[in-house]
Amino acid sequence: MCLGCFWIRVMKIKPVTKQRLIDVEDGAGDGFFPMVLVQIPMCNEKEVYQQSIEAVCNLNWPKSKILIQVLDDSDDPTTQWLIKEEVHKWKQDGVNIVYRHRVIRDGYKAGNLKSAMSCSYVKDYEFVAIFDADFQPSSDFLKKTVSHFKDNEELGLVQARWSFVNKDENLLTRLQYINLAFHFEVEQQVNGIFLNFFGFNGTAGVWRIKALEDSGGWLERTTVEDMDIAVRAHLHGWKMIFLNDVECQCELPESYEAYRKQQHRWHSGPMQLFRLCLPDIIKSKISIWKKGNLIFLFFLLRKLILPFYSFTLFCIVLSMTMFIPEATLPLLIICYIPVTMSFLNILPAPKSFPFIVPYLLFENTMSVTKFNAMISGLFQLGSAYEWVVTKKSGRSSEGDLISLNEKGPKPKYNSEPDLEEFQQQLKDEEMKAYRKKKHNKVYTKELMLAFLLLTAAVRSLLSAQGIHFYFLLFQGIAFFLVGLDLIGEQVE
Repeated sequence: MCLGCFWIRVMKIKPVTKQRLIDVEDGAGDGFFPMVLVQIPMCNEKEVYQQSIEAVCNLNWPKSKILIQVLDDSDDPTTQWLIKEEVHKWKQDGVNIVYRHRVIRDGYKAGNLKSAMSCSYVKDYEFVAIFDADFQPSSDFLKKTVSHFKDNEELGLVQARWSFVNKDENLLTRLQYINLAFHFEVEQQVNGIFLNFFGFNGTAGVWRIKALEDSGGWLERTTVEDMDIAVRAHLHGWKMIFLNDVECQCELPESYEAYRKQQHRWHSGPMQLFRLCLPDIIKSKISIWKKGNLIFLFFLLRKLILPFYSFTLFCIVLSMTMFIPEATLPLLIICYIPVTMSFLNILPAPKSFPFIVPYLLFENTMSVTKFNAMISGLFQLGSAYEWVVTKKSGRSSEGDLISLNEKGPKPKYNSEPDLEEFQQQLKDEEMKAYRKKKHNKVYTKELMLAFLLLTAAVRSLLSAQGIHFYFLLFQGIAFFLVGLDLIGEQVE
């Protein structure tokens, strides 16, 4: 895949549109301005709802050809009320925007999107753009993405790249950025160019509504509804384009607790989906090559084999060999392969090279969570269907929560006299919560493995196995730091 990415760069290969971009407000001229539905699914995300709604409402698209749906699944009455007021404010400004709240909140995000697509007016729209609550598209986002659908009836999805406002916030966000830079620059781009298929990222993408309907629509059967719909669309012959040069701003989880829960969902869901989709993949009419890519590369290698390899080899087997003198592992397996893989992973983020050692150690540490998630998804254990909304800090490119108090009062858009006072009170409460003393969680599994690795390191030192000692020592320290929640922001 890295060779494919290198080839794309050298040959300057990228998807191109069949029209030039035209700056018009009313859709006049020879531009391509189809009817677009924009959806913002959210659930109890009062830290970020304003910035996402504002960004979407400022999209440069003819007002008569766009409808924004704010799909609020919040169960907190205060959050519901705030989002309603924000929608009402933009509606008074002339934006074509509606607020939807489900009474029966089944199916998490998939259920929310499915419910929204059942509205009678959806039949009037040709495309749907989806943005999660912390995403802020640029004003020309639709112009850069929807234009690719013109005269390309086989195209079902256009996916944009994510950019991160807080990638340098702490060590945890820096390490996450390495993984995601590789995911977008290499995995998504290479699969998009050479296979016209990749996993939908769940946000910052535009779907042809016909492709969604042809593929069976949104299903609540797994916790990765985005990957599910992409696989089914691929099996039905729809093509996908990834735009590496079109970015949509969002934020990374800043606490280990939030990141851990996110990764659990991202690794248990694909295994649930693999069990459900395998018969359909085998029976489908796509080529043998594409079937092999789906089964072995898309599902098994990244989501099953690598977490199993990292966890069993570096956390268990290598430690146990220190207590069994007859057992040895070649340097190729314990040194050269993982270092090479880490080097390749970090290539798309060259400024992160100083963090290559912490990255390698942290990835091995995260293999515990990923392995546990993979097993729970594969065998349908209880935690496989756990869905926790990733905690957002509400950071934007201008600042963080502290800037809320520095901003002046907003104009009053509601007839209720206490609205402005109530919003200010809420901001004060957010500031108190932000300054509230935080504490470290304790992760038992990570601490147990830290004890095993550090004990093995002592045994390795006594038996004069140098390279094993250094690896086991630093890996044990990494598990210890993560086990005491000393990486990233602490939780309240």
